Amino acid sequence: MPEPAKKTASAFTKKPKTTEVVEGDTAVFEAETEKTGIKVKWQRAGAEMFENEKYIIKAEGNKHSLTINNIGREDDATYAVIAGSSKVKFDLKVKEPEKSEAVLPTEAVCTPMVSESPTPAETQPAECSKSSEVPAPAPEAQPELPLDPVGLFVTRPQDGEVTVGGNITFTCKVAGASMLKKPSVKWFKGKWMDLGSKVGKHLQLHDSYDRNNKVYIYEMHIIQAKMTYAGGYRCEVSTKDKFDSCNFSLIVHEAPATGDMDIRTAFRRTSLVGGGRRIAEGHEDGAELDFSALLKKSSFLRSVNREPKTESQPDVDVWDILRRAPPSEYEKIAFQYGITDLRGMLKRLKRIKKEEKKSTAFLQKLDPAYQVDKGQKIKLMVELANPDAEVKWLKNGQEIQVSGSKYIFEAVGNKRILTMNHCSLADDAAYQCVVDEEKSFTELFVKEPPILISHPLEDQVVMVGERVEFECEVSEEGAAVKWEKDGIELKREETFKYRFKKDGKKHYLIINESTKEDSGHYTVKTNGGESVAELIIQEKKLEVYQSIADLTVRARDQAVFKCEVSDENVKGIWLKNGKEVIPDERIKISHIGRIHKLTIDDVTPEDEADYSFVPEGFAYNLSAKLRFLEIKIDFVPRQEPPKIHLDFMGQAAPDTIVVVAGNKLRLDVPISGDPIPTVIWQKVNKVMCNTALGSPVSTLDTNDFTCCFQCPQLLSETEGRVRVEMHEDHCIFIIEGAEKPDEGVYRVTVKNPAGEDKADITVKVIDVPDPPEAPKIIDVGEDYCTVQWQPPKYDGGQPILGYILERKKKKSYRWMRLNFDLLKELSYEAKRMIEGVVYEMRLYAVNSIGMSRPSPASQPFMPIAPPSEPTHLTVEDISDSTVTLKWRPPERIGAGGLDGYNVEYCKEGSTEWVPALQGLTERTSALIKDLVTGDKLYFRVRAINLAGESEPALTKEPVTIQEILQRPKFWLPRYLRQTLVKKVGETINIVIPFQGKPRPKVTWTKDGQTLDAKEVGIRNSTTDTILFIRKAEHHHSGTYEVEVQIENMNDKVAITMQIMDKPGPPQNVKIIDVWGFNVALEWKPPQDDGNAQISGYTIQKADKKTMEWYTVFDHYRRTNCVVSDLIMGNEYYFRVFSENVCGLSETAATTKTPAYIQKTGTIYKPPSYKEHDFSEAPKFTHPLVSRSVISGYNATLSCAVRGSPKPKIFWYKNKVDLSGDAKYRMFSKQGVLTLEIRKPSPFDGGFYTCKAVNECGEAEIECRLDVRAPQ
Repeated sequence: MPEPAKKTASAFTKKPKTTEVVEGDTAVFEAETEKTGIKVKWQRAGAEMFENEKYIIKAEGNKHSLTINNIGREDDATYAVIAGSSKVKFDLKVKEPEKSEAVLPTEAVCTPMVSESPTPAETQPAECSKSSEVPAPAPEAQPELPLDPVGLFVTRPQDGEVTVGGNITFTCKVAGASMLKKPSVKWFKGKWMDLGSKVGKHLQLHDSYDRNNKVYIYEMHIIQAKMTYAGGYRCEVSTKDKFDSCNFSLIVHEAPATGDMDIRTAFRRTSLVGGGRRIAEGHEDGAELDFSALLKKSSFLRSVNREPKTESQPDVDVWDILRRAPPSEYEKIAFQYGITDLRGMLKRLKRIKKEEKKSTAFLQKLDPAYQVDKGQKIKLMVELANPDAEVKWLKNGQEIQVSGSKYIFEAVGNKRILTMNHCSLADDAAYQCVVDEEKSFTELFVKEPPILISHPLEDQVVMVGERVEFECEVSEEGAAVKWEKDGIELKREETFKYRFKKDGKKHYLIINESTKEDSGHYTVKTNGGESVAELIIQEKKLEVYQSIADLTVRARDQAVFKCEVSDENVKGIWLKNGKEVIPDERIKISHIGRIHKLTIDDVTPEDEADYSFVPEGFAYNLSAKLRFLEIKIDFVPRQEPPKIHLDFMGQAAPDTIVVVAGNKLRLDVPISGDPIPTVIWQKVNKVMCNTALGSPVSTLDTNDFTCCFQCPQLLSETEGRVRVEMHEDHCIFIIEGAEKPDEGVYRVTVKNPAGEDKADITVKVIDVPDPPEAPKIIDVGEDYCTVQWQPPKYDGGQPILGYILERKKKKSYRWMRLNFDLLKELSYEAKRMIEGVVYEMRLYAVNSIGMSRPSPASQPFMPIAPPSEPTHLTVEDISDSTVTLKWRPPERIGAGGLDGYNVEYCKEGSTEWVPALQGLTERTSALIKDLVTGDKLYFRVRAINLAGESEPALTKEPVTIQEILQRPKFWLPRYLRQTLVKKVGETINIVIPFQGKPRPKVTWTKDGQTLDAKEVGIRNSTTDTILFIRKAEHHHSGTYEVEVQIENMNDKVAITMQIMDKPGPPQNVKIIDVWGFNVALEWKPPQDDGNAQISGYTIQKADKKTMEWYTVFDHYRRTNCVVSDLIMGNEYYFRVFSENVCGLSETAATTKTPAYIQKTGTIYKPPSYKEHDFSEAPKFTHPLVSRSVISGYNATLSCAVRGSPKPKIFWYKNKVDLSGDAKYRMFSKQGVLTLEIRKPSPFDGGFYTCKAVNECGEAEIECRLDVRAPQ
C-alpha cells in the first residue's frame, strides 16, 4: 500500500467549526479563503447544497457563509465546504431543549458507558453483581441484557462497582452460530496486563457454551476485591478473520464508616455525565485520589457534610462529544460537564479513538489514505460482507461513471476494486465507497515526480547598479522552486529587493539594481536537485579604447572628434573651452554603441578651441585641440619651382604617420609652384600611376596613383579604398579602412618646368593584437588554479599592455571575467572556485588599440586538492623481518576521492626513502616484509588522489626490526568469569583474546581431558582463540581450561559451562483425598531436572466430559496441593507440569483415575441404558462452492462433512486422484475439509471432487474452479 503523502496547503484561512445547536434555532457557519474569486461549494452528507428558504449561502470577496434556519433533527449531519482542491468537514449537532426532570442518584447502580444505557431506575445487571460471602447467583436469575448489534459480541461486559472484600463477575457473550471454531478471548487490565497469567485465589476465568442459543459465555470472577483492582479493563475476542474488543471499568469502594461519608470517594477522579451517572476513567489510575481538588475552594470541604445534590442535566454522551470536537475545545467541554481529571480524560479519549467501530457491510474498508505517482495507476479495494451487495464509488461526493479506460470497476468474489489509470493531479481528491447506508472514506494523494533542473544557473559578473537576472529551466511547468543566497532562503517578503518570475519551465531571479552586498553564491533548489552560480559585483570602471586626437583642418572642411569607451551604456557631454557644446545644423553629436562623435561641418576660425568629452558618472575627461589652418597665396608673376610643404604647422615633418587599422587615413599635403606642378604618389619605389597632365587617375588595383593638373581645375574623385584627391594648392592622400598591407613608405613627387621636389612619408598601421594561444593550467588546488600563457605572435604594432582572463563551467555558455585590472604577468592564480566542478579558461591580449579576440579555451580541469595526511600512524606488530603498520584515513579527502596510500621507509641516518609496497594500497594497514633484522627504520605514509600526494604521516621514533618477547596473558571477557549458561540446541561461540610474542601455543582441555575435535571446534589466531559448538548438548556441561604457553612461560583460565534443558514430567501424581468440593494431590519431583533447579509446578484440571484443561496453579513450589471450588457431580482429571528457567516440561504427569465430586450424604446409582449406535454414513453439511481465482495466488476449496466412524477423505480433479501430487495440500480439522492449491495456473482449472468414505457408506460433492490470468 502506498504511503500517505503530505497534504498541500489549504485554500482556507478561516475554517468552519463543529457546532451544537438547540432544535429550532439558527446556525451560521463562516469560512474565509486565501484569495478572492474562488468558487466555493457547500455540501451536506456528500451532496451539494443549493440556496433556498432554509439554506442561505452568501459570498462577499473572500468571506463565505452558510446559514441554516429552523434547525430540526434531520439537520444533524456532516457538512463540508470545498474551494478548489481543499475540503473542510464539520458537524452540526442538534440537541433537544433541556428538560427539568429530577434524576435519582446512582451510586449503587453499575451502568454501561454507552449512551444507550438503561435509566438509573433500572436494577443492577447480573454482570456487575456484588457479594462479600456467597458466589454470584445462577444465570437463570439474570435479567436480559441488551444485545450488541455490531461486532462479535452478543453482550458486552458492563462497568461495575464493588466494595473492598466483595466479589464481582463480568460476563460477555459471543455469537457462535456462524463460527466453525471456538473464538479466542483474552482479558486485560489497563493497556497491556494479560489477566490469563494472573488466575488464582482472587481471579477466576470461566467459559461455557449454550447449545440452545449457540452462544459462547465467558466470565471473569474477581474474588475479595482490593482497592488496587480498580481501573480500566478490556475484553478482546478474535477468530480467524475477525476481531472485536470492549472496554469497561471497575470502581472499588472502601467500606464507609457508619454515618460518615467516604471522603476518598468524594475526591476520586470521576465525572458526572448526564443524569448523575458516574463514569470512572478507563485506566489503572482511575482510582487515584485527586488531592488537587482540595485546593480549589474551601466550600467543597463544607459540602462533604451535606447530602449530595443531583443536578438536572440532559442525558448526553460526553465521550461522543469529545470524539467529534477539535482538541482546542477539550478544556471547555471538560469544564462544562464537570470533568476535573484532564489527564485521565485525554488518556481515555485516546483509547476510545483507537477502537474501530465494526462494520456490518464491510469486512475490509479502504485505508485512510493512498499515494500514487503521477502517471501511474492505483487500485482501491474493499471487501464486502454480502457478495451480492450493490456498490457505488464517489469522488468528492459525485458518483464516478464509466468513461473509457480511465476507471475500471471489478468484482472478484466479495471484493470490489476501483482501478484508476494514468493518475493526474485532478485525481487528487476524496473518494467514498457506498454500500447501502454505510460508507468507507479515503483520500488519494497524487505525487508528482521529482523536478529536475535541465538548464543550470550560470555565473555572472556585473557592475554596481546593473540589473542581474539568473535563469534556470526545470523539467515541469509550474514547478515550485526555492532560491537561496549563501544558504539563506530568499522569501517573498523581500520582493522590494528580489523579484521572482516564472515563464513555463523557466524560472528567473531578478535583482534590478545590484550592490556590492549582493555578491555571493545563489542556489535554486527543487525536490529533485539544485544548481549553484556565483555573482560578482564590481565597482564601475570605464576603459578608454580610443581617445580623441588633435585635429588641424582647413576652412570649410569637416572636423570629427571620435572616442571609444568600454561601456556602451555610458553617456557624456562635449565641452568647448569648458562650456557645453550645443548641437545645431552645423555641429552634430552622435552616440552609437561604445563610440561617441562630435562632428563640425564647414570649419571656421571661431571653431578653433580645446574640446573635451566628459563621461557621466566618472571623474575624468578626454581632451583634444582643434587648429584652424589659414593658407595665404601670394601671386608672383614669375616661375617658381615646385615645393612640398610638410612643415606647414611650423614643426618638423613627422617621420611616421600612425593609423589604427580600420580607421580612415587622410593626409593633406600642401604644395606650391608656378606653373602648377604635376603630383606623383609612389609606394616605396613603385610608381602608383604616372600619367600626363589631364589623364585620368588609375584604378584601385594599381600600386601607383597619379594626380596631375595643368590649370586650376579640380579633377573628379577616384572611387576606391586607396585614392588621391587633388586641389589647387594641395593634394589629399586617403586610405579608407586601413589594413596591415597598407603599411610602408609613400613618396610624393611634384614637377613643373621650374624644377621638382620629393618627400617620403612613412605610414604605420596599428591594430589589436592577435589572440593568444590557449592558456595552460599548471597547478590545481582545492578552490584555485594557476594559469600560464604566452604572448600573442603579433602585438598589433603596439606594446601589450596586459591580459584579461575569463573562466566558465564546462557545460555552461557564459564566460565570467576574473580581473578588471590588466594582468601584466604571464601567469595568474584564479581563486574562488567550487571543488569538483569542471572549468575552462581563456584570455584576451590588450594593447593601446583594444582587446584581441579570445584565445581558444584551455583544457577542461577540475579544482581538487590533495588529501590531508593520514592520521594515527602506529606500529601494530614487529617481528625479525616484518613490521605491521596501521593508520586512519585523512580527515579531509575532497572531491578527488582517494586512490590509495603510498608506504615508504628510510634507514636511520639516511635520506633515501624506499617504497615498502609495490604500487598503492587501498587498505589502512600494511605488512612490510623482507626487512633486515636489527635495522632502525623510519616509516611514512602518504594519501594520494588525482591532485597528488598528501603530506606524509611519519613515525616519530625509528623502529628497530627485532622480535619483542611478550609474556603470554589472557584477557578474559567479563561474562566468562561466571558460569556460562546455555540451553540445549543453542550455538556456543566463545572468543578469548590473549597476548604473547612470539606466537604462543594454545591448548584446550575439559575436566582434564583433551577435547574431541568432532564435537568441539577450536580456532586459534595470533591474538585470540575461539571455541565453537554448533549445537549444545547436556554432556557439554563442565569446566573448560585453556592455556597459552611461550617457552617456559604460560597462563591459564577456566570457564564453567552449564547446558540446560526443559525438565522431565513429575513422578507418581496421585489423588490423596477427595472431600466436599476439594481434591488433594501429591507427586514427586521429576527424575530429569534439565540440569537446572526446578522453579515450580503448573497444576491443571479437566472435566471428564469435555477434557478441556484449565490452569489451577502456576509457579507452584510444593509437591502437594489442594484443588478447591470443584463442581458437584463432575469427574476431574489432574495433570502436573514441572518448570525450570527453560520453561515447562514437554509432557505432564496425569492422574490415572478421575476424582468424582459427589454430593454429601447421597450416592448416585446410574441407570442402565441400552448403548446407542452412533454410526452414520458420511454426509456433507457444507457444500463446495465454485470459485474464480487469479493465477499465481494460492487458492483453497473448503467443505464440511460428518459421519461416524470418521470417514476417509479423497480429492479428485477431473476424476484424477490428487493424493500424490505435491502441488496440493489436504487438511481436515473437526469435520472441515480444505484443499489448498499452490499458485494455480490456468491449467489447474476444472472440476474438483471431494469424496468421503466410511464403513456405513460414502458421499461426494463437486465444484468448478476457474483460474484467470492477472490483468
